[in-house]
Amino acid sequence: MLTERQNKLLKIIVDEYIKLARPVGSKLICKRLKCSSATIRNEMAELEEKGYLEKTHTSSGRIPSEEGYRYYVDYLMEAKKMNGEDMLKLQILFSNQQLAMSDTLEKSLALISEMTNYTSIVLGKASHENKLKEVRTIPVTDTEVVVIVVTDKGFVEHKNITFDSIDLEEVTKTVNLINDLVVGTPIDEVSSKLEFEVKPIIGRYVKEHELIYNTFYEVFRDFSKKNINIVGKNNILEQPEFNNIEKIKDLFTKFDQEQMLQSIEEEDGDINIYIGKENTLDSDVTVIKTHYKTDKDEGTIAIVGPKRMDYERVVAILEFIKQNLEK
Repeated sequence: MLTERQNKLLKIIVDEYIKLARPVGSKLICKRLKCSSATIRNEMAELEEKGYLEKTHTSSGRIPSEEGYRYYVDYLMEAKKMNGEDMLKLQILFSNQQLAMSDTLEKSLALISEMTNYTSIVLGKASHENKLKEVRTIPVTDTEVVVIVVTDKGFVEHKNITFDSIDLEEVTKTVNLINDLVVGTPIDEVSSKLEFEVKPIIGRYVKEHELIYNTFYEVFRDFSKKNINIVGKNNILEQPEFNNIEKIKDLFTKFDQEQMLQSIEEEDGDINIYIGKENTLDSDVTVIKTHYKTDKDEGTIAIVGPKRMDYERVVAILEFIKQNLEK
């Protein structure tokens, strides 16, 4: 463990570097701790020797190392209440009783990204653990229907579909066929079952079967992808650490890989922080994430940002969202 003065010094450096993204020099710390510059330089040198600080080539100041951030998170970070503006935005969202759970999650992600300027990700379990219970269609006009997909756990998704010139009775026949053959299938296996069990026989029952089949195939394929939602991917471009085009391309490629994103999944209900090499996504970022569980759904909410992340604020926001989702 560090001395009391070293704790204070390291916290100042981390807090200032989070805010300004500039190396922190001894002059600022002297003012805060009311110590001589020689004393502060000695303490900074010792913290560097212990691996908590790093010296950049362009400045005499120091920046936190990965070990420094980890020490800060474990011992120095303070429990922080959300600021009034953040809380008001989220309270307005969660007070809207008309929103479905999936819409609430999606809007939460957008708000997180907007408030923090980081990337937010939700990994749901809808497509893995929900089975198809029923498909319904509701005619809207002579050429438009709403397709409603219901799972055994009460998860509901809907999509508007427009057909140029198709008898809607043919659509109803297709829905009846799907309900007869595919109900009880896990959502992420429905597209495969449509391909191998419905497609070979649909022509016997439905005239415009090719167009209608392709439309429903796309509906279920989109639905099975709903378990991954990523918002604010471009926010990483606003961070000064990511001014290297190769680094950005590498991270964006990972954001587009479903298997890579699935590795973010969290089973622990606490707020957990993975800094740099501790996370499975990318060693240049921090991932803060938690597991949420409601009556109808569960999954992971993750915030991805630079290692110079506003840890106290992000943890407070995640705690608020998790508590309100689970209510």
